[in-house]
Amino acid sequence: MEFSIKLGNPEKQRGGCVVVGVFEGGKLSDAAQILDQAAKNTLSDIIARGDMSGKIATTLLLHNVPNIPSERVLLVGLGKRDEFAARQYIDSIRATMRTLFTTGAKDAVLYLADLPVAGRDSAWCISQAVLAAFDMAYRFDQLKSKAEKNKKASCKIQFGLLSGKSTAHQDAALKQAAAIGQGMKLTKDLGNLPGNICTPSYLAHQAVALAKAHKSLKVTVLEEKDMHKLGMDSLLSVTRGSDEPAKLITLEYRGADKKQKPIVLVGKGITFDTGGISLKPGAEMDEMKYDMCGAASVLGTLQAIAEIGLKLNVVGIIPTCENMPSGSATKPGDIVTSMSGQTIEILNTDAEGRLILCDALTYAAKFEPTTVIDIATLTGACVIALGHVASGLYSNQDTLAQELLAAGEQTYDRAWHMPLWDEYQPQLDSNFADIQNIGGRAGGSITAACFLSRFTQDYRWAHLDIAGTAWKSGKEKGATGRPVPLLAQYLINCVEAGN
Repeated sequence: MEFSIKLGNPEKQRGGCVVVGVFEGGKLSDAAQILDQAAKNTLSDIIARGDMSGKIATTLLLHNVPNIPSERVLLVGLGKRDEFAARQYIDSIRATMRTLFTTGAKDAVLYLADLPVAGRDSAWCISQAVLAAFDMAYRFDQLKSKAEKNKKASCKIQFGLLSGKSTAHQDAALKQAAAIGQGMKLTKDLGNLPGNICTPSYLAHQAVALAKAHKSLKVTVLEEKDMHKLGMDSLLSVTRGSDEPAKLITLEYRGADKKQKPIVLVGKGITFDTGGISLKPGAEMDEMKYDMCGAASVLGTLQAIAEIGLKLNVVGIIPTCENMPSGSATKPGDIVTSMSGQTIEILNTDAEGRLILCDALTYAAKFEPTTVIDIATLTGACVIALGHVASGLYSNQDTLAQELLAAGEQTYDRAWHMPLWDEYQPQLDSNFADIQNIGGRAGGSITAACFLSRFTQDYRWAHLDIAGTAWKSGKEKGATGRPVPLLAQYLINCVEAGN
């Protein structure tokens, strides 16, 4: 897809489609009023007849509108003008893109970026429109014998501005959003691949390919023998039941001075999770291919910032393996020693994500990071707590939590700050080891974060539990690409703040 900003009024635009908004009650947006005047009240007549109510996210496609050179005019319902906020804009722009991609238009000019969205500017509107375009155009049909027909996935999109000229802020938002959209696409593609294709070795190959495509990236892949030498017995305990070799992938992005300490992103990469000996129920187990979405989001974020050319140093660490049952698999009651030296009693082999993350978080300290953020489809308990709307956010520093929450609000890839209080830690006490890997049903997402916190005491750390937001189930089953927007925006904000 191509994106650009275009100046000029809508009645002068040629090409495939012009898009304007209509509020409830027949109130036309500024661009729609200009178009209507040129078309001798054609739009207002259509609205008066009841063909377009202006209800949020409704659309009406018109052809051959009088005195309008564009082949099509797309009217988009915006809802109530005095209640037009971020959620309403996003619903409207997604409906726009969904309809646009069902037409034969090869290009379109959207006059939606300067709508009066409460608390948001035109740059934000442009950014959200770009991300919506990527999402609505996304298809995962490469494993089908025949691609789906009548589903166009590309269009040249321009954002029309009625007056003045585009600002540096708008141009930057457009460039950044396009890069983030591509990063989300990579994240979705990796998440949607089945476990027989997307193995730990496949993820390692993708990281190598990413480093070849961007000179700012350097990749290192550690094998199981290397991890054994480092004392990563917690990570290796998870992979014992699998024939697929585990990998520890490190991608270093150098966008700033070498002396600048990096931000480290750690992504959980369980390419398939059966639960191990603590076997999961069979229903929907196919969705456990998504248990590597944390790893995929790290790769997608690094691709995005590399394309942006962000002036920051970032390290991505991906511990990746399968969790399978076999005669050699780790058993409930086994005790292992982590890289940090802490011993862990494994009471449930399905609580494996924290077992690979704890060693990766210890390994992260070697980079002397300013901040470490881990991203993981960690607990079903987080889904019970927050549903599929917000990611769970934990941190050992409230300032960092606020920075991540702000990035989530900017991109509408939202998270919710959860407690990480010492009162929860005793639930992890073990009679036989330093710590046990589960803390019972009560507060399951919290005790999982408490487990990780024991390995992150030497640096500023946050944990994102994306079990409810990394993919969708049911008819719309598929990876969402979250939280790439949140992570990328956080890193962009760090540069802008001079951190």
